[in-house]
Amino acid sequence: MLGKVAQQYSAYFKEFCEGDSGPEKAPVPDSLVRRSRDIKGAIYYFDGSHAGICKIPPRAWLAGQPKNDHQFAVAISVAYGRLPEADNLAKQWLEGAEFDVAHLRATEISTCIAGYIRALGFGATAHVAGHGGIDLDRIAVLAGIAERDGDQVRSPFLGEHYALAVVTTDYAMAIDSPLGKSARVNGLKYWLGINGAVSGREQNRQSKRSTHLSRYPMEQVKRVERPTTLIIDDEVPRVPKRANFFMRARAGDLGERAQREVSRFATKHPITAGMISQMQCLVPHQEGQVADVKSPELSDPAQNARALKSLAYHMGADLVGICEVPRYAWYSHHLDGEPIQPYHRYAIVMLIDQGYATMEGASGDDWISGCQSMRGYLRGAEIAGVMSEFLRRKGCSARPHTQADSDVLHIPLVLWAGLGELSRIGELVLNPYVGPRFKSVVLTTDLPLEVDKPIDFGLQYFCSNCLKCARECPVNALPFGDKVMFNAYEIWKPDVERCARYRITNQKGSACGRCMKTCPLNKVVSADGSVVHRVGTWLGVNARWLKPVLVPLAVFFDDWFGYGTRNSVKQWWLNLEVVDGVCVIPKATNERDIDITRDTSGKKTPVGYYSASVMPQPNARGSVPANHKGAVERAAELETVEEAKQRIARGGERPAHYIPTLSIED
Repeated sequence: MLGKVAQQYSAYFKEFCEGDSGPEKAPVPDSLVRRSRDIKGAIYYFDGSHAGICKIPPRAWLAGQPKNDHQFAVAISVAYGRLPEADNLAKQWLEGAEFDVAHLRATEISTCIAGYIRALGFGATAHVAGHGGIDLDRIAVLAGIAERDGDQVRSPFLGEHYALAVVTTDYAMAIDSPLGKSARVNGLKYWLGINGAVSGREQNRQSKRSTHLSRYPMEQVKRVERPTTLIIDDEVPRVPKRANFFMRARAGDLGERAQREVSRFATKHPITAGMISQMQCLVPHQEGQVADVKSPELSDPAQNARALKSLAYHMGADLVGICEVPRYAWYSHHLDGEPIQPYHRYAIVMLIDQGYATMEGASGDDWISGCQSMRGYLRGAEIAGVMSEFLRRKGCSARPHTQADSDVLHIPLVLWAGLGELSRIGELVLNPYVGPRFKSVVLTTDLPLEVDKPIDFGLQYFCSNCLKCARECPVNALPFGDKVMFNAYEIWKPDVERCARYRITNQKGSACGRCMKTCPLNKVVSADGSVVHRVGTWLGVNARWLKPVLVPLAVFFDDWFGYGTRNSVKQWWLNLEVVDGVCVIPKATNERDIDITRDTSGKKTPVGYYSASVMPQPNARGSVPANHKGAVERAAELETVEEAKQRIARGGERPAHYIPTLSIED
C-alpha cells in the first residue's frame, strides 16, 4: 500500500518533467566548471546521494534518436532509506516499497533541477524510471556515479539500493569521467570523510541507531512536563489566518510595495522558481477520502508512534516528535473567514534541516535564503502528504499541514512535541542539535499515538546571555531585553512587522535567515562536526550546571572564531534574480559578516506588538493598514512574567488585549 501511495505522489511530480523554458537566457558564467558546480551543488542541496554529468551519446536515447537538441545529461541517484527492525510495524509497510520511496525523491529532485535549468532559459527534461526517453543506467555509468558489474549496474557507494533519475539539457556544463574498472570506496578517505563527504564513521554511527530515532541523540535531552517558558493555556487566544503578516502583506496591510513584492517572494531565485509548481500541486491532495475499515494493527499507541517515526525518517525527515494538539494551536478562521473547528487529537511534527553546508556559504539574507525555506517546505509537504494518504487508506483520518495550507500554528506544536525550546529569536523554537536551522511540517490525526514530552536543555539561560541573533538582525526586529507575556506566552517577542517587511522586500536577496545563520547553535554536531562543537553540545545537554561558565565562553569564542561569517568555499549557487520571468544579475547582493561592535542596547529600536485585540478581523476584506507606532506604544500594556504569575495567583481576569477581534458581521 505504501508503495502505491509513493507512486501516486511521483505521478504528481512527473507532470513537471517537461515545460517551457524562460523567455531569455540567464547571464550564467562562461565557465563550464562553475556551471557544473552550481547544478551538482543544487542536487546535493536537495539531498541527492550522488550526481554526475556527461555528454549524451546517440545510443543512450531509448528510441535511438533524441527528440530535442539536448547534448548533456545530469545523473542523480537517491539511496534507499534504512529498513526498520523486525518488530517495528513500519517494516511491513516499507518492505517492497523502498524503491518507490527513493523513486519519489529522485522524481522530486530531478523535476526541480529541470525546472531550475528551464528558469535559466535553457531546455531541460527530467527522466525517471518508467517515464522518459533516456537509458538511465547508461547515463549513470557515463556520468561516473555507477559501474557495470556483469549484467548489473551498481554504485560502489550504494550497491544496488538506489533510484535513478536523469535530467537532459542543452545547458553546457563540465563533464565527469566514468568510474575506473576497479572503482572501490577508499577505506581511510571514506572513513574520514575527506573532501566533505559524509564520513564512513558517521554513516556507521547512524546505522547503529534504532530507526525510530533521529541521527541526533534527542533521547539524552531532559524531558519535562511542560515547556520551559510559561504558557497560560486558558488565556492563549486562537488567531485567524488573516493575522499572519505574510497574509497581511498580500491584503495590502503593509502598503503597496510589500503587496507587490510578496507575490514574487517565493520565486525571486530561479531554483525556487523551478520548484514552486511542485509545491502548489500537492495542496489539493492534503484532503482525501478515509477508508471505511480501520486496519486492525493500528491499535497500540506506542507501536503506532514508533512506526510512524521510522517511516518519517525513512522518507527524509530530520527530527520527529509527537504531541496532543492544544486548543490554541488551531487557527480560529480560514482566510475566507469561516471558523475552524479542531478536528484531530494528535500531531506528528517533523523538522527538515535547511542544510548547514549551504548556510555556511550564505550571509543569511542573500539570494539563496528564500530557497532554503522553500526547499524545506517542499520536502516536508511531500513526506507529510504521503504519510497522511497512507493513514487514510488504513482507515485513519489524517491531514498534512504545510507552508502552503495549514490549519494549525506550528510553533506551539514543535514546542509540545519536544523538539526544542522558545528562543530569543522569538517566534521560533531552537533544537539543541540543529539550532534554528529547520522548517516544520505537521500531520494531524486521530490515530492513537504515544506522545513525547517537552524538553529542557537550558536554552532560556543561554538566550538570556547571548544577544548574537538580535545584534546581527539587519532591521533590529529581535529584542535585546527581557521576555514579556504576549498573548499568554512568555516570549522574547520579535517585531514581526519589521521582520516581515524586510523578508518580503529585501532588495539584495531573497527573504532572510540572518538569525539562523548567526545563532551559535547553528553547528554540525555529528561525527563529522568539530570536536569542540560536539563536546560543547554534549556538555550543554548533559551538564547544564556548567552553563554559567560555558555560555559566556561559548558566545565569546563563537565570535572570536568568526562563526556566522560566510565560507566562500560553500557557495555553490549563482546569485541571480528572477524579474518578470527573466533571470538577471541582481543590482546588489548582501555580503554581510558578523559585527561584534554593533550596539546591543536596543534603545533606538523599540519592538512593536500586535496583540490579538488589534489583529485584522477574521473575514476582513481589503486592507487593514498596520500601525507600527501604535504597536510600539502597546508595549506599556504588556505584563512581565512575574506580573502574570501574580495576577493568576490572585484570580485576576485575562488582559483585554488577549481577546481577539471578532468577525465583521459580529
